[in-house]
Amino acid sequence: MARRLLRESPRRLILLSLKREEAEEAVTTLAPEAAGVALEPAWGDVFAFTSIKDRPRREAYADPDVRARVIESLVEPLSEAAAAEYFLYQLVTAQCPDVIVDAVNTATGIAYQDIYKTSRLAYQALREGTDLRESLETMLLTDYVPQLIRHVQVFYQAMVKAGTGVYVKIGTSGTGGMGLNIPYTHSEEKPSRVLLSKSALAGAHTLLLFLMARTPGGPITKEIKPAAAIAWKRIGFGEILRQGRPVALYDPGEPEPLVPGARLRPVDPSRARPTGDTLKSVFIDTGENGIFSLEEFSAITTGESMEFITPEEIADVVAREVMGGNTGHDVINALDNAVMGPTYRAGLMRHWVLEKLRALEKHHGVDSVAFENLGPPRLSKLLHEGDLLRRTYVTMESVRTADPAEMSRRLAEDLSADATRRREIVSIGIPILLPDGRLLRGPELKIPPVVAGTESYEVTPEHLETWAWAGWVDLREANMLRWKERFARIQAEMEAIPPHDTSSRFLRDRQFWGEEGFIQPGKVVGWIFATEEQGARMK
Repeated sequence: MARRLLRESPRRLILLSLKREEAEEAVTTLAPEAAGVALEPAWGDVFAFTSIKDRPRREAYADPDVRARVIESLVEPLSEAAAAEYFLYQLVTAQCPDVIVDAVNTATGIAYQDIYKTSRLAYQALREGTDLRESLETMLLTDYVPQLIRHVQVFYQAMVKAGTGVYVKIGTSGTGGMGLNIPYTHSEEKPSRVLLSKSALAGAHTLLLFLMARTPGGPITKEIKPAAAIAWKRIGFGEILRQGRPVALYDPGEPEPLVPGARLRPVDPSRARPTGDTLKSVFIDTGENGIFSLEEFSAITTGESMEFITPEEIADVVAREVMGGNTGHDVINALDNAVMGPTYRAGLMRHWVLEKLRALEKHHGVDSVAFENLGPPRLSKLLHEGDLLRRTYVTMESVRTADPAEMSRRLAEDLSADATRRREIVSIGIPILLPDGRLLRGPELKIPPVVAGTESYEVTPEHLETWAWAGWVDLREANMLRWKERFARIQAEMEAIPPHDTSSRFLRDRQFWGEEGFIQPGKVVGWIFATEEQGARMK
């Protein structure tokens, strides 16, 4: 991949590998071909904190303090400070690459930690009544989904901060393009659960990248997903390595009797004698998939088997996509074309749906505002605040000209006189923060959330502001000022539209909001999420 990108004459190329010697070897190998291009090595575990990036995962996780830090990072919300602990985040934000080509087999790196093995050990400890702490911590460390999500979150935040323009992932199907009948497996199962976990993670990763590609402000995101064996790196004769270590040769000992009731040990060093020599043979190095013998390679690449694709073909497709070409092999683009999006029919019928709902509101004498079934609590909070403003002030113009202190007082008075409205709000888990700082609430609060092991929270000024923003109807003066500013911004957007422009250029024009300027909570909150909070749909 690096060799192919050198043909496009980048200013600088950073070559990242797990181990230092691998990265430095790549730089040395490519140096003769890199005239005028600065080559730089980087190394470390892209899933790890910077402090442990060069330590084997098994060794690092043997430290209880490290285990605790990693688990907390996976189960707690991701803050900027937490993201900054990761090696990948620090590397990307320090180097600020324009383009990132990610050839790490993420699905393998996560899935081959084998959650089935760690779950089995935890269950065994549970049944035997032994100390569960270490086995449960290990199981939490190997839980696939939190690791994958955290990796994508950290990567995305780093690329946004670095201003990365293009991100291309070289992904995997997990089975080399074969189905559930794949004969190359990792256990007595066919196929093994660990192998299927790899495919499941690869699919989940693709969908997360699909979402990344639909996020405004992020990098252009593409994925190339080879569905065949990838080969080859080199052919030669020499010592055969397995997991980086030579394969030792043994002479078998005496034949082992296999009588009914005997115990057969999968690992029994007494049954063989080491020769002191290692296995040497002709091999083909396929890179990430390891060393194959001649006949292994022949079997796996023959017709109707896994077959294979060369890395140069993949690299050429990636390079063409990076340079703005259309190869037809971008999985994210394929998903964009295959998924069903919003339709004309639904848009046509939306108007009738709203009319029917409003007619039913009028018939039954109710206001259908929020039930807290959709989430998040902030949606319900904003809808109810908008509804209270509608009931008291009717139009956006009336709010724009009102005094925030007077608004706070009037909404509190009107709500005090309306028992039905109070009940509907607090009964769905949305409390009401009164102007004097007291709280009206029901038996359950959606914010702060109920978390296992936490029955109460300390009330601090910082917590209070966070909770009020996230899911409390806030009648304080400062929040009334926010609503005034929102309606002023909406007015400014409308006034910026030339009066005689009747084109399709503007989505939210005077007709969208209505000439009378009546407060419409659903429309207003949709505008808040799309504009104020930058949550607009991109595609």
